[in-house]
Amino acid sequence: MRRSPYPWEVKEKESEVQSRAAAVAAWEALFRAQVSVMRSLAASFPTDEISLNEYDVLYTLSREPERRMRLRDLNTRVLLTQPSVSRLVDRLVSRGLIAKMPDCADGRGTVISLTDDGFHLFRRVAVSHIACIRERVGEVLDDDELEQLTIICNKLRTG
Repeated sequence: MRRSPYPWEVKEKESEVQSRAAAVAAWEALFRAQVSVMRSLAASFPTDEISLNEYDVLYTLSREPERRMRLRDLNTRVLLTQPSVSRLVDRLVSRGLIAKMPDCADGRGTVISLTDDGFHLFRRVAVSHIACIRERVGEVLDDDELEQLTIICNKLRTG
């Protein structure tokens, strides 16, 4: 590879390399932090009644208007593959924690909703789970860092 006789071209390439290295280092730190936090939260999940993934579905539904949403929308909001979400939803339906019905607006779609039993279980587990989150995240970061982390994560998520 021929070196450019123009110093600004060399500097630009060096800064590109540094920028790529910084992006990779930030991604790796974020990824490893996320894995560490999730493993810790899974290990300290406060109940055997539902799994952390089942809780995620109940949580997601609890935040929706009328506690319902299309199944395909749920698939984009949880960290599971579509077949895994479908099986998990079927388990929650069989336990009476969520209900599943055809989408009136689109006969091919499915709407899922949080039942009263599902909401009560979610609320009961949430109290303890929030304490675990506070301990694992809130006691490690100060208020300014928590705010910065939220801003950064939202920025990355929305791209």
